[in-house]
Amino acid sequence: MKKYKTLLFDLDDTLLDFGATENEALHKLFAEQHIELTPEIKAYYKKLNDRLWQEFELGKMEREEVVNSRFTLLFEHYGLKVDGAALEGRYRTFLSEGHHLIEGAVELMQDIYEQFDLYVVTNGESKTQYKRLKDSGLERYFKDVFISEEVGHQKPTKEFFDYVFSKIEPFDRESTLIVGDSLTADVTGGYNAGIDTCWINIRGKQNNSKVIPTYEIKKLDELYKILNIEK
Repeated sequence: MKKYKTLLFDLDDTLLDFGATENEALHKLFAEQHIELTPEIKAYYKKLNDRLWQEFELGKMEREEVVNSRFTLLFEHYGLKVDGAALEGRYRTFLSEGHHLIEGAVELMQDIYEQFDLYVVTNGESKTQYKRLKDSGLERYFKDVFISEEVGHQKPTKEFFDYVFSKIEPFDRESTLIVGDSLTADVTGGYNAGIDTCWINIRGKQNNSKVIPTYEIKKLDELYKILNIEK
């Protein structure tokens, strides 16, 4: 079994249950607007939001363009005109209040943080991510946190990973593993950066990409075997 020393963890849908936090934030936002959040609207938002973030990860959109247009586009689809940036601000506030954990996240961090060098690598807004990390109790386990807004580049770009690697001393690609839920941002990014990758596929998605992760797991506790440590 390969020995790892440096572990790079994505945050949303890897350690924190973004789906649960997002759902709660959306319900609060729509309730504030006195609009019912129906399953149909939620499904359309999910599809729209995923498409916009994929454009961002591919470098086709700026982050601000994504977040400030998604609610404008959502409500336009239903014939309503809104201030998308203002709604984004309220949504961001509600989002920062949520820190739902993926099952086993805290236990895993407690078991491994003294044996490995742990880092967070996440796309997102710094203020929101730092607050969620702190409120969840996970912050204390990491040596450093790298967020795309601060780095100036996002996963999966080479520039993002080059920046992260330059801040880790000493750094060795052979003993580094990235763990994340996104085939685009985490697996492709890690592969292109020359490090091993672990795709946490909690929801049983199909891999239709050309990149094959070094490992694929469905639950966090499967990492114990990969890291060669006793649970």
